Amino acid sequence: MEQYFERLKTCPLFEGIAEPELPGMLSCMQAHVHACAKNQAVLREGDPAGTIGIVLSGGIQVEKTDYYGNRTLLARLEPPELFGEAFACAGVQQLPVSVIAVQDSEVLLIPCKRILTTCANCCEFHTRVLYNLLRIVASKNLMLNQKIEFLSKRTTKEKLMAFLLAQAKQNGSRTFSIPYDRQALADYLGVERSAMSAELSRLRREGKIDFYKNQFKLL
Repeated sequence: MEQYFERLKTCPLFEGIAEPELPGMLSCMQAHVHACAKNQAVLREGDPAGTIGIVLSGGIQVEKTDYYGNRTLLARLEPPELFGEAFACAGVQQLPVSVIAVQDSEVLLIPCKRILTTCANCCEFHTRVLYNLLRIVASKNLMLNQKIEFLSKRTTKEKLMAFLLAQAKQNGSRTFSIPYDRQALADYLGVERSAMSAELSRLRREGKIDFYKNQFKLL
């Protein structure tokens, strides 16, 4: 576990926790590392929703598949981001989403009850971790509201431009990269890939954007 301490120190859940506290804290929380290959499910829709995960290496995405097999991409996460915290804290019995590794990855899995319930030793870190978890859940809620704003746009072009403008603002630059390939971006915005690709080409011809793979520039 020690080889992951440098990464865990940068995780928002452990902000304010000194490195010497990590071994005892992770032991108290019954945290364990899980390795998963590319395209392997870390957690599946229908699994018990009591686990909080932290991406240690690689990358994962949170997705939902409807009755007809249509996939909706909810989030793409990289180290040291969290997943599963909203469902675990809400007391949902079963996960309504799946968590899939998009490359060979390692994740740290923590039973949520070990964070929410103070242990018999009254470890000092519990209060800090609970505060951090509340802030993370609130921040994720803001991100969800932003995605709802993208999806509320009527046309594919409007969805694309709202997303790209938000990415530029987030990066503080007209030139930026996005964490999605074309199919993943289409799934994230809830549009057809072919229609989205056509709109991207049209926006380039109109002189509004330029791009190469996942690198974009607003003109």
